[in-house]
Amino acid sequence: MLELASGKLQYHDLMKSDDVTKESGADILIVEDEDAIARLISLNLRAAGFTTHHCADGNAALICLREGKWRLVVLDRMLPGTSGMKILRWLKNSDERAHTPVLMVTALGMASERVQGLNDGADDYLPKPFEPDELVARAKALLRRSRMVETGVAVEHGIQLDPDVPVVFEGNVRVNLRPMEYKLLQILMKKPGKTRSRDYLLDHVWGDDVYVEPRTVDVTVKRLRKALKGLHRKKCVETVRSMGYRFVAPID
Repeated sequence: MLELASGKLQYHDLMKSDDVTKESGADILIVEDEDAIARLISLNLRAAGFTTHHCADGNAALICLREGKWRLVVLDRMLPGTSGMKILRWLKNSDERAHTPVLMVTALGMASERVQGLNDGADDYLPKPFEPDELVARAKALLRRSRMVETGVAVEHGIQLDPDVPVVFEGNVRVNLRPMEYKLLQILMKKPGKTRSRDYLLDHVWGDDVYVEPRTVDVTVKRLRKALKGLHRKKCVETVRSMGYRFVAPID
């Protein structure tokens, strides 16, 4: 745990051997309007070897996000100016920055608020007050996951796609997919929670130079759902009536 005593920072050997800290050189954007909490977050992350930058309001954060690329964003939900939720939605709808991991940190502890944040694209949620060790551990976990995405491995809620063969896995459990099932899941996992129309999926999975009936999408989704049962997951691919399909947080 982090302790502040007589103005001096005392840090108790927090994951000193973690490879993510040594290799990533991660720049973390902290968006928090309470100075004391922002300093606490920054001190913890810097003690773990990361570099940080602080924005005290939502408008300044949007400028930083537009002008730079960040490895991780630690984002408060309630902010002056642009709200944290609006920032989150803007970030996750940006083609260039959609894969930037976001750790929401907020005093709102209601389950419905956390669900909304996760559905809107937050990668993890940490309610205040929090343990400093847990903050750093969650940040490192998100950075590890982000690094897997950068190397070509799609990862979402513990489910991963092998970048070389049509295989989906979670932990040590692996399930083989047909090529079109694999491509379909890959497209949906790129932007979790975003609904893709049948026409969009036909163009991006099968290609616009091949004629395929729209019903083919429904059949492939059905086979994909059946395959994902091998991971003991249900309803990862959700039907949005009259609109299409989207990838959602898996249900155990």
